[in-house]
Amino acid sequence: MPSAAERTRTLVQSTCSSVLLVPGLQVVHPVQLMPDSRAVGPEGDLFLGFAADSPAVRAATHAQGDELTAALELTDVAPVSVPHRIRGRARITGWLTAVPGLAGPGRMTLRLEFGEASVDDLWGAEMVEPDAFRDAVADPLVTHEAELLQHLHAAHGEQMATLATLLGERTATGRAAGVPRAVPVALDRFGLRVRFIESAAACFDARFEFPDPVRDVGELRRAMHTLFEAAAH
Repeated sequence: MPSAAERTRTLVQSTCSSVLLVPGLQVVHPVQLMPDSRAVGPEGDLFLGFAADSPAVRAATHAQGDELTAALELTDVAPVSVPHRIRGRARITGWLTAVPGLAGPGRMTLRLEFGEASVDDLWGAEMVEPDAFRDAVADPLVTHEAELLQHLHAAHGEQMATLATLLGERTATGRAAGVPRAVPVALDRFGLRVRFIESAAACFDARFEFPDPVRDVGELRRAMHTLFEAAAH
């Protein structure tokens, strides 16, 4: 399974929503605290893009030499329609400073020096140490995951449903009323997570591991072909 640091790094480098919280800073519109770009530096610090006149930029600029604490909260929502769509949350706390000269006109980059982090997702809740986050690498499928899950859901629904045959006794009761609906809910280099929906009030997740971790979309296609073949026999 991916480590807590890798999962957190993947969230930072994904397209999931995020908001920067600065103690004492009040805004009229929450979108003012949502960075429009996120990047991770070589030391594990986060670089966040904002409009130059945003409240977060003003707060960081006025703080100058004083330490300004802040927290970046990320919320990961499944890109397909399923019950319980929030797949995970992460929170990274640290110290905020403005970094002039990195962004274009009308923009400002803020650096959040990594202090500590936590992640609570489909794998569970864990703390993330600074060194582990710095050395972690985002999942290689992160930039394609949303479209891949949407494609599997829209174009391969029948094949997704066959995966229930690999679950053994888990769906024995569900099969009496028909095969549960299978929705792909998460994808990473190690495998595919599927949410099986048995009724309006009952669903469960199953994880299907790939024979070997995949490194790109090409290897993913081969891994999915192998998985669907196994379900068909």
